This record gives sequence, structure tokens and C-alpha cells, in this order.
Amino acid sequence: MRESDKNHNVRLRTILITALIALLAACAQQAPAVRVMQDAHDGQGMHTPTDVVATTGSVDATTVFMAATARVIEPPATPSPPATMTTAPLATAILETPTAAPSPTSDPYSALTIEGLAARTYGEGTLQIAETIHVTESFTRTLVHYPSDGLAIYGFMNVPFGPGPFPVALVLHGYIPPEQYGTIGYTTRYADMLARAGYLVIHPNYRNHPPSDQTAAYAAGREVADFRVGYAVDVLNLVAIVQQQAGLAGPLVKADGQEVHLLGHSMGGGIALRVITVNSDVDAAVLYGSMSGDEVKNYERILVWSNGENGVEELATSLEDMQRISPIYHLQRIQSAVSIHHGDLDDVVPPEWSVELCQLLQQSGKIVECFNYPGAPHSFHEETDRLFQQRVIDFFNRY
Repeated sequence: MRESDKNHNVRLRTILITALIALLAACAQQAPAVRVMQDAHDGQGMHTPTDVVATTGSVDATTVFMAATARVIEPPATPSPPATMTTAPLATAILETPTAAPSPTSDPYSALTIEGLAARTYGEGTLQIAETIHVTESFTRTLVHYPSDGLAIYGFMNVPFGPGPFPVALVLHGYIPPEQYGTIGYTTRYADMLARAGYLVIHPNYRNHPPSDQTAAYAAGREVADFRVGYAVDVLNLVAIVQQQAGLAGPLVKADGQEVHLLGHSMGGGIALRVITVNSDVDAAVLYGSMSGDEVKNYERILVWSNGENGVEELATSLEDMQRISPIYHLQRIQSAVSIHHGDLDDVVPPEWSVELCQLLQQSGKIVECFNYPGAPHSFHEETDRLFQQRVIDFFNRY
């Protein structure tokens, strides 16, 4: 090519580029926004366009030009523009463009985590007596109810005769299908034993267990993967109400709100473990044939028990979230003395779960005692049960 032709082509490209700059600058002043299309992987090996919006108020004409020309395909005879004309200016345009801040992603598990439970408040309302159920030679049993997050939770209360004040014990029952539950159940004998030993005892039913109120989800027949945290919330609200109302005129006038103890069997043991992990004001807790503090283990077991009907949604939870929810990863928070009891022939809840918890609490320097009952099943009977009951009284009396 002759030198004059080359000079002519250079002048021509210069004129075209100058005209294009002027045209784009004019467009930038008139248009409210510039939409820059950038390639992005869709996660399946395909490429899909992604919009990047730049507002004209913060991007000058040069930046707009660079962003716009990043996708321009040059004629074959013209060498590809250098990297500084394609990649770098495009990145600058994206970084400097003000975009709306993304709305915070809601955490579906925040209210279920140990941290979330510890951060909230409990105990709005008062405990009230609905009726007298039974009067024994040692105590009076009444049907009571109290509010828990807008639900009326029922249960019974045993109040010893005498002036008081009496230390308080909450007895937490294990799993019974709510539709089959009755207020006076298999754990009543432990409540009565403690009342005869001089404890004011409250035995809550938990939500969804008649005559307690039902949650909207339960009433609609929907399963909610709350890891039974709602039951623990009912107990945490009860602990707070006892501490607030103890010694005041009314149903808890004989209660000593400074001495609160928990006894939980099976599912109730798991509830008790969650409660003492959240609330440091509980003096002592007895865990009897208790569920694990590891929700993965619990729901793997529940999946088997229910023939695959329950536990699928819970086990789909990420391991990170499971750890936020599971008390076993937060044992350092526990301030209560703990007494663990398990029969070595328990074919419902593996005894190994109690052995593991005992070892972890010991390693954490917590106050803990652990008892294995040779030949005993999930629920104790006769001589084994009498030994267990005496150990419970002795433990509560010490702490």
C-alpha cells in the first residue's frame, strides 16, 4: 500500500473515532442510564448476559465510551484493541457505578440458633391457676396456664403444704404424639416425688399438647422444621415467669425463684439441655435417657423411627446451620450442674449419646455426674426407678 493511502486510512479512522466519541457523549447527556452487557457463567457451562446499570450522574463520557466500546467488534483489517481498551476500563465502569445495595438475606434459622435464643427476652405475662385437680397428704395439684409467645401453655403444678418458700423443679416429659397427650402422664410420678421432697413442681405440656394452644402451622396440619425449639421456648418463658412472679401474691407466692431445677426425660432431656445452654440461671438439670445435643444425630434417628416420614427437611439443613442450632456445639455456655442417667439396654435413645455428652462436659470443666444403669431400658421401673429418684433428690438438694 502506498504511503499516501496509509495516511488517508489513518485520517479516516481518526475522524470516525472522533465522531463516535461525540455521538456517545451526546447520548450520555440525554439517557438516564447506560446498560452494559457483560458475559457471566450461569453455573451450567453456558454463558448468559448480565446487566450492569451505570447512572450518568457519576460516570463521565470517557468511562461511558470505554464501557460501551468494550463489546465493539473491529473490522478484520484492524488489529484487536489493546487490553487496556477492553478489560480494564470495563472493570472500572462496573466498580465505580453506584448500584442499589442488595436487600439483606433473611436468616431462616436465626430464631432457632443458640445465639438467637440467648439474645431474645422471655417471660411476658403471668402463671394462673385454672382449677384444682387433686389434693394429697403432701401437696395440692392444680391445672395452670401461662403465656408463651402468644400461646396459652397448660400443665399442672404441685405445691407442697407449708409456708415455703420452696425450691422450684420443672419436669419435662418425653415425646408423646400431641393428639394422644394427657396432662397427667407417665412423668407425673417424678413431679409427685419432688413435691413430697419439698419442691414446688411445674409440669408443662408444651405447645400443641392439649389443652395448650396450637401453633397456626400445627393447626393447619403443616410440619415445621423447628427442631423442637418451640418446646424449649415454652420452658424458657416458664423459667422467666417463675423468677419474676416468685414470692409475690398469687399462685407462685411459695416459690423460691432463686432455685430453679430441671428434670427431662428423652425428648424432655433434649429440651432441658437446650434450656440450660441458653439460660445460665438454672441451678441444676437432670437428663434422663436424653436425646442428643446434636440435631443431626437426633433427626437421623427420628427419620428411622418415623419410617422416613419425619426428619427429611431437618436433615437438609446445612452442617453450619445445624451447628448453630445444636446445643452440643455450645456447651461452654452451660453454668448449671448436670446429672446424666441412661439405661444400657435403652433401645430407643442410644446410651452412647449420654456417654458422649458426659465426656464433653467433663472436658469443658463443667459440674457433671453420670450414671449407667445395667439392664435398664429407656424408662426405668421398680428398683432402678427408686434408685434414680433418690439420686435426683440428692442432686437437687446439693445444687
